[in-house]
Amino acid sequence: MHDSDGGMWKDYLSGYIKNNRSSGLSVKLAAFISALLLSLLLGLFYNAWKYEVERIELEEGAWQGQIVGELALADIETIKNFANVKDVVISEKERGETTADIYFEDYEKVLSDMPRIAEQIGVSPEKVVINYPLLAMYLIRSEGDSAPRLLFPMFILITVLASFSLIVIIHNSFAVSMNARIHQFGIFSSVGATPKQIRTCLLQEAAALCTGPVLLGNLIGIAGSMGLTQLINMLGNDVSGRHKAVFGYHPLVLALTLFITMVTIWISAWLPAEKLSRLTPLEAIRNTGELQLKRRKNSYLLTLLFGVEGELAGNALKAQRKALRTASLSLIFSFMAYTIMQCFFATSEISTRETYFERYQDAWDIMVTVKDVQVDNFDKGKEIQSLAGVESAVVYQKAMAGRIISEKEISEEMKALGGFSHASEKYVTKVDDGWLVNAPIIILDDNSFSDYCEQIGITPRFDGAIVRNLIRDVTNPDFRHLKFMPYIKTCNAGEQDVSVLFKKDDQALPNTKEQSINEKVSARIPVLSYTQEVPVLREEYATLDYYELVHFIPVSLWKEIKEQIGGMEEDMYIRVLGEENVTLEELNALQDQISQIMGETYTLDVENRIQEYRDNKKQIQGMKMIFGGFCMLLAVIGIGNVFSNTLGFVQQRKREFARYMSVGLTPKGIRKMFCVEALAIALRPVLITLPLAVIIVGYMLKMSYLGVEEFMAEAPFAPIAVFMLSILGFIALAYYFAWRNVRRISLAQVLRDDTMM
Repeated sequence: MHDSDGGMWKDYLSGYIKNNRSSGLSVKLAAFISALLLSLLLGLFYNAWKYEVERIELEEGAWQGQIVGELALADIETIKNFANVKDVVISEKERGETTADIYFEDYEKVLSDMPRIAEQIGVSPEKVVINYPLLAMYLIRSEGDSAPRLLFPMFILITVLASFSLIVIIHNSFAVSMNARIHQFGIFSSVGATPKQIRTCLLQEAAALCTGPVLLGNLIGIAGSMGLTQLINMLGNDVSGRHKAVFGYHPLVLALTLFITMVTIWISAWLPAEKLSRLTPLEAIRNTGELQLKRRKNSYLLTLLFGVEGELAGNALKAQRKALRTASLSLIFSFMAYTIMQCFFATSEISTRETYFERYQDAWDIMVTVKDVQVDNFDKGKEIQSLAGVESAVVYQKAMAGRIISEKEISEEMKALGGFSHASEKYVTKVDDGWLVNAPIIILDDNSFSDYCEQIGITPRFDGAIVRNLIRDVTNPDFRHLKFMPYIKTCNAGEQDVSVLFKKDDQALPNTKEQSINEKVSARIPVLSYTQEVPVLREEYATLDYYELVHFIPVSLWKEIKEQIGGMEEDMYIRVLGEENVTLEELNALQDQISQIMGETYTLDVENRIQEYRDNKKQIQGMKMIFGGFCMLLAVIGIGNVFSNTLGFVQQRKREFARYMSVGLTPKGIRKMFCVEALAIALRPVLITLPLAVIIVGYMLKMSYLGVEEFMAEAPFAPIAVFMLSILGFIALAYYFAWRNVRRISLAQVLRDDTMM
C-alpha cells in the first residue's frame, strides 16, 4: 500500500475502472441524467427570464424610471446631467403633459435616484413612475411594489427540489458501486490505508466516472433547452400578442449549472463513501460481496401467484432492495408525476372548455378592448355593426356604483335562504335603511340597448335601466350546477320602480329618514324592467360578489348621470358575434376590417375566440410535452439502474444460481424467476401510484365539481398505459440480457470457487 492517495489511485482505482466498465454504468448514467436535467432546467429558466424581460420592454418600455408632467427644457437638461442617468427620451401626451423616459447605468440605484431627480426639478412624487416589473427581473424590489413576482422564487424552489430529488435517487447508484468492493477495501484498510485515503479514492473514482457524463449532459441540456425554445415558438406561433422567443445562453448559466451539478453529485457520492470509510477492517473483510438473500418474511403474494419461483424472486428482490432503491424511487416518482400531470391537464381541459369556450361560443367571436376610451365619446360603433359577416356587435363599458336594498325589497325566496346573513362585509355593508350592495353598471350603445329591450319584450326607452334580478343559492358551493332565484320583489302592474344609486366611494350614506336619502343620492334612475335575461356579452356576473345588483343602461342615459355616478373603468369593449359556422379565416378577415376602421387613433387589444381555443390547446400540449419529457428523463434514471444492476449482478449472484441448479431448479425455472422479478419491479410504481392518483384525482374532481362519468369519458388512459408499458418493456429487456448471461454459467466452475462456503 502506498502512502499517498495518488499511489492508491494509480495502483488500484484506474485499473479497476478500466477492467470493470459495466460496474460504473449506473453511476455514469446517473451523473449524465443529473447534468442533463439541471442544464435543461437552468437553460429554460434563463430563456424564460430573457423572454419576460423582452415582453416587459415591449409592453411597458425599456425605461427604468419615468416622470409625467409639465416639464420645461431646463428640467429635461437637469435630468440628463444627473449622475447615473444614461439617456432620457421625451414624448408628448394628451392635455399638454410631457413624459420623460429615464434610462440608468446602474439599476440598483434607480429606487434612490428617482426621488432625488423629482426633488431637483420640483416634481411631486405622484408624477414619478418606476418600472417595477423590469427592476424585479434584476432582483431589485421596493416596498411600493405589491405584485408577487414569482419567477425567481419558483425557480429557486424548483431547483432545490430537483437537486434534492436527484441526491435521493442517484446516491444509491454510488452506494451500489462502492459497496460491491467492501471486501477489497477491507484488505487495503488492514494493510494501512486510512479512512481518509479510502474516502478520497472513492470520491476520485466518482469524479473520474462523472466528468465525461457531466460535460456531455450539459451540452445535451443546452441543446435540449434550445430545442424546447423552438418547440414553444412553434406551438405559440399563432398566439396573439406573443413575440417570438430568441434562444440565448449566458456563460454564468453554464457556470451555475456546473456548480449545482457538481455539488449534487459530490453529496450523492460523499454519503456512501463516508459510510464505507467508517467500516472496520474486520467488517469489511468479512463482506464477500455476495447478495445476502432473505430466508424469512417470504413474499406470500408472489409465492401464491408464481409458486417456488415467485418465492425465490421475492427473496432476491429483498436482498437487492438497496441496489434497486434508485430504480424504485425514480420509477415511482416518474410514473406518479406523469399520471397526476395527465389527469390534471385532462380535468383542466374539460373545465376550461365547459366554463369558457363552450359557454361563450354563441356569445362572442371577436373581443376588442379599446384602451383609455369612454363609450360616450366613441363614434365607430355603427360602422362596425354594419360590416358584412357581423351578426351583432355591442359597444359597452363598465362602471361601479352602490345601491341600498331594504328589507321589504328582498324576494321571499331569498329571505327563505337567510337574506343577507351569509354576505361578507367585504361586499355588503349594513346601513340604517337596509344593506348597501355593489351595483355594477353595464353601459350599452343605444342600438344594442334597444335590441336588448326587444329581447326581454319591453318597449325600447333610453331614460331608464334594466336590472338583472337574479341571485344564486349562496348556500350551495357547486359553481357548475347553480340554482338561481329572484333577488328583488317586482312592482305591481302599473307601478314605476326607481333605482337609487350612490357613488361607490361616497362615505356619507343616508339614514332612515326619507328626506336624507333624497339629499344624498347620486342618481335616481327609473327601472324599465327586472329581468332574468342578460344581453349577449362575454361577461360573468356575481362570481365573487354574489350580492351585486347589475344595471344595464343606454349610453344616452349615462351621458346625463356620469358626473353624479363616476366610477367608470378606463377601457371600453366591443363584442362581435360573427355569422353561424364562421371559420378562423373569416374571423381573421373581420378582425382586420375592425382594425382598419379603428385606425391608429385607438390602442386595441383584440381576441379571436377560435384562435384562443387553438392557442389554449397548443399551450396545453406544449406543457404536456415539457413535463412529460422531465418524467421520462426521471424514468431513464431508474431504467438505467435496472440495466446496470442486472448486467452486473450475474457475478454477484452466481453462487445463488449454482445452489438453485444443484437442487434441481432448471434454466426454465430461473427464467421464470427473472420474469417475476421484472414484473414486480415494473408493477411496484403502478401499485403505489394508482391509489394515490385516485385520491388526488377525486380531490380535483371535488374541487372543480366535475362528474366522475364526465372525467372517465376523457380520462388519459392511453398515454398512462403507454408510459407504464414502456417501463415494463425496458425492464423486461434488461432481465432478458441478464438471462442470456446466466445461461452461460458453469455449475462445476462455480462449485470450485474458493470463496464458496
